[in-house]
Amino acid sequence: MTIADVRMPETTESGVETMSMAGALNRALADALADDPSVLVFGEDVGALGGVFRITDGLTARFGEDRCFDTPLAESGIVGTAVGMAMNGMRPVVEMQFDAFAYPAFEQVVSHVAKLANRTRGAVRVPMVIRIPYGGGIGGVEHHCDSSEAYYTHTPGLTVVSPSTPQDAYSLLRAAIASPDPVVFLEPKKLYWAKGEVDTSITADLGSAQVVREGSDVTLIAYGTSVPLAREAAEAAAEEGRSVQVVDVRSLAPFDDETVTAAVRSTGRAVVIAEAPGYVSVASEIQARVFERCFEFLEAPVRRVTGFDVPFAPPKFEHWYLPDVDRVLDAIDSLHWEDGE
Repeated sequence: MTIADVRMPETTESGVETMSMAGALNRALADALADDPSVLVFGEDVGALGGVFRITDGLTARFGEDRCFDTPLAESGIVGTAVGMAMNGMRPVVEMQFDAFAYPAFEQVVSHVAKLANRTRGAVRVPMVIRIPYGGGIGGVEHHCDSSEAYYTHTPGLTVVSPSTPQDAYSLLRAAIASPDPVVFLEPKKLYWAKGEVDTSITADLGSAQVVREGSDVTLIAYGTSVPLAREAAEAAAEEGRSVQVVDVRSLAPFDDETVTAAVRSTGRAVVIAEAPGYVSVASEIQARVFERCFEFLEAPVRRVTGFDVPFAPPKFEHWYLPDVDRVLDAIDSLHWEDGE
């Protein structure tokens, strides 16, 4: 990614701008810093460098080192400091440089970030955002590629969201920063370079899923890194005569049962797609919720296409580990189609 990818959006005649997901995140942070003096951005290398993915590029130069600054290499300290700031009226946005780098801070997240509001019966709120680049697709080595969403989604007290488009990256991050409660914001690393139109006037609901492709035969349910794969598989299935609907979950916690349930009931068949291992996962929870709410509408069991139950694969083998179009099409073909339809 070049700095131009982040800082040089293309403006259309309508005022809607075309930018990468990285650029949309950068714009969201800049707009939040400009609009609210209580917002702070900090983490490892987010200052002068602009972050390893350049998400914070230019923010220190524009807003000063008091608003966007570097920290020591100490994730637990980063999150712990943010908790104290949030308890005292500030809105910190912290970056965990890579997904697996966040594990040293996990005790802070579970014991304090997620529980303070409940512990104080609502007297103390924690308006903070923990940004975590996650998932594969970049050929990263151990500790640099992981799908850890289940840990956070399993933790009561946290809102967990993941965008799949530049528009959602902007709108969801602005909503996360404005939230009175903590948000874990999962950013799909391999989508940082993806471009799309962004309207900065559009707001987002942190708890909502979205139907991003209509279809009548089967529903593909995905989030974050897997949504482009679901769209690609839907196109391939259409060439084989299948009408495929795609739902972008967007919010892992809280989960939008209403939208997902309505989508599956309309088709009677569903496949859940995720990069993370399938055992005790977000994908298995979605599968269970769909079974519970749609059983009498289903024409076939709900299938899952996920990563395998092994540590995240090294770069050389990553393409074997990650779900692909063929695996999704195989899952669709297994859904008890009658008379070859």
